[in-house]
Amino acid sequence: MLSLLTEYSFTCVNQVITRRAHILQHRSVNILRASMSSLDQHQHLHPSCPDKTTVSSGSSDTHELAKEPLQGLKLASHAVLEKAKERGRLLCSKCGGSRMFFCYTCCSLLGVSHQEIPVIKLPLKIDIIKHPNETDGKSTAIHAKILAPSDVNIYTYPCIPDYEKNKVVLVFPGPGAVSVLDMIQCLHDMTDSRSYRSSGEPCLKRLKSEEITGATHTADSLGSGTPDEAKGLESRVYPLQRVVFIDSTWNQTNKISTDERLQDILRVELKTRKTCFWRSQRGKPDTYLATIEAIYYFLKDFHKHCLAQEYNGEYDNLLFFYSYLHSVVNKSKQEKKDLLENEKEAEAAKKDLGSVAER
Repeated sequence: MLSLLTEYSFTCVNQVITRRAHILQHRSVNILRASMSSLDQHQHLHPSCPDKTTVSSGSSDTHELAKEPLQGLKLASHAVLEKAKERGRLLCSKCGGSRMFFCYTCCSLLGVSHQEIPVIKLPLKIDIIKHPNETDGKSTAIHAKILAPSDVNIYTYPCIPDYEKNKVVLVFPGPGAVSVLDMIQCLHDMTDSRSYRSSGEPCLKRLKSEEITGATHTADSLGSGTPDEAKGLESRVYPLQRVVFIDSTWNQTNKISTDERLQDILRVELKTRKTCFWRSQRGKPDTYLATIEAIYYFLKDFHKHCLAQEYNGEYDNLLFFYSYLHSVVNKSKQEKKDLLENEKEAEAAKKDLGSVAER
């Protein structure tokens, strides 16, 4: 009798486990089908960019604000990072720190060479003012310096360069901040206002946005005239030369943002962008971006609204490291989630076994 009961119990448990396995398999198949369907609809291999992916054009901003904002970027292959990850951390020859891919203290590559990663030329100079208490290992500012070394500088507060106020903007939210779309016109207004105050004469009629766009292309494509003439024309129609970003936790930004040396600088806000940074800051909205995200989105908007050119992924590789780390973190989170679900399934099976044995 005991033997029959035991055999019956194991049979029931096997049926329960088999039924749960079928449910999990069916759920996984549905998720895979949905993912493949979404991928087929929105993503294809870009014919002119080997090892790069892009998303079909149309409502590009809609895709950017979707749940997976890093999908569809035109990125260099991450194979070099995969190989470096397999080799593990290396010691920096300068500071001795154990690092992966790059040393965020010394701003040097580790395990990969400059020839293996993308190098980006930016249309503007980028200055990053870093809070002294900002943890180097958690900051994404170093990504910009490594990927665009000739156009990015990082300063540690209280060190702030002496800026020409009408040739620079500060990307920081708050009262009085304008959009990228309105930024150039505001800089022209500031220049005209200063010219009027210094000369006492009325300034020239301000340019319309269409004239600014046309003149910008003219200044960028100057092939004749003396260097002084070209420089003068470019300065008049295209005043913006440098963009400043603050690299700090949002709770520490007040000290830098209120510094008197930054008070007369035009502020620009990226209102419609949402972060996908894995280190979310408690109590802050998802419009508070990581430093590399803010740089990328600003340049993308600048390219479309100020240069009036179609965006074709020119600055996507600024997210080369960021997108890879994002995928690694998300994969790790998913594996932990799957492990937790499996443990719950095993616990439920044990409870079912116990209930059957009591019958």
